[in-house]
Amino acid sequence: MPALSKAETFNRIAEKTGLKRTEIREVFDEMAKLAYKEAKNGFTIPGIGKLVIVDRKARLGRNPATGAQIQIPAKRVLKFRIAKQAKDSTVPAKSTAARKK
Repeated sequence: MPALSKAETFNRIAEKTGLKRTEIREVFDEMAKLAYKEAKNGFTIPGIGKLVIVDRKARLGRNPATGAQIQIPAKRVLKFRIAKQAKDSTVPAKSTAARKK
């Protein structure tokens, strides 16, 4: 089953809520703007996850073409941390028998 397109997402939400597609689109657009603005403080989408900025340390890496060691500088990156509720409802839990092997 292919991933839902943006239009299909709006259609399904509009059907469930009785709102117009344009209203749904406006809500998503405003939520995206707010997320971009507030990401530096952490932006939570309840039940889905949280946008956070993380500082990565400098580290050594390898050039895959030559195998030479290179220094990768420290940098700030944006990450999305999945909420436990979202993970539990989409990814099956590992059984205790599988962990013992």
